[in-house]
Amino acid sequence: MPRPATILAALSAQEITEFLPEPFWGQLRALPGRFEHIDPSNLSAVEFHHALAAANPEVLVTCWKTPPLPDQLPSNLRYVCHLAGSVKKLVTREHVAGGLLVSNWGGSISRIVAEWALFHILSCLRRATHWTLVMHREGGWKNGSTETASLYGRRVGLHGFGLVSRELLKLLAPFGCTVSAFAPDVDAATEARYGIRRATSLEDLFANNDIIVELAPLIPATTGSVTEKHLRLIPPGGVFVNVGRGAVVDEPGLVRVAQEGRVSMGLDVFTAEPLPIDSGLRGLANVTLTPHLAGPTTDRRRDAGEFALHNVRAYAEDRPLQALITTRVYDTST
Repeated sequence: MPRPATILAALSAQEITEFLPEPFWGQLRALPGRFEHIDPSNLSAVEFHHALAAANPEVLVTCWKTPPLPDQLPSNLRYVCHLAGSVKKLVTREHVAGGLLVSNWGGSISRIVAEWALFHILSCLRRATHWTLVMHREGGWKNGSTETASLYGRRVGLHGFGLVSRELLKLLAPFGCTVSAFAPDVDAATEARYGIRRATSLEDLFANNDIIVELAPLIPATTGSVTEKHLRLIPPGGVFVNVGRGAVVDEPGLVRVAQEGRVSMGLDVFTAEPLPIDSGLRGLANVTLTPHLAGPTTDRRRDAGEFALHNVRAYAEDRPLQALITTRVYDTST
């Protein structure tokens, strides 16, 4: 039997509609204890802090519109259930180290991000942006010299091997790809379990694969770690896809390689977002650009909401939480 707890949902109306559509919103409100809701959309940080102190909840449900928590937390607050991904703008490392329980959407949206990576891979191989521009702007059509490529049997390299990479492996399986990965936690046991090859370095990964998918977290150790030198190791006609974090890649070098046209690129994330109007990446026929849409799609945000609801129930029933943010996870996450 769940124990009563004071739950405060600091969510905008749109976040409720997208992440917690009925019956989820009703199920959250119906949990034993006292339930309160505030819409933080038009609150300043100070106003939010006052409202949080007045409610003094045991459980706080948050999302993108929730302002950062104060350094001094309300006395009863034990658990922050974040509907979205990164928590670094919401809670500090000191909060986590001090014993505050924090969870995020975990792997609930990983398959959606992996789906977008697959879209970009296929778009690059089939030169979709090139043909979209030619047909819309020039009234063009294919000719005898037209070249496209298939994903079947290709070599795919993954920079990073977290939850999204593992979901992408499932999507790549029907294509019979040979997959390599470079990440600090990829060892012999990981190779055997997932049927991948462990790349020995970034140079190995980029030089020995036709397609590179960037999925490493953005932390100090990875910031700018993919350089122009690495991008130039991709074989001519190869593909570079980034649905992870833009700042992992040296963007000026990325622009120079993209403008040469020797590889195709599918880019969903950038160092500066929104992408500047005058970015050298705009208008290139070999580059597919999307505005940070990898996930979760609007219709699948409910997956993250359902995941959060399970976690709040687990907390009320003294069961283990999923996707718990420890200090180690905090330090190694974007």
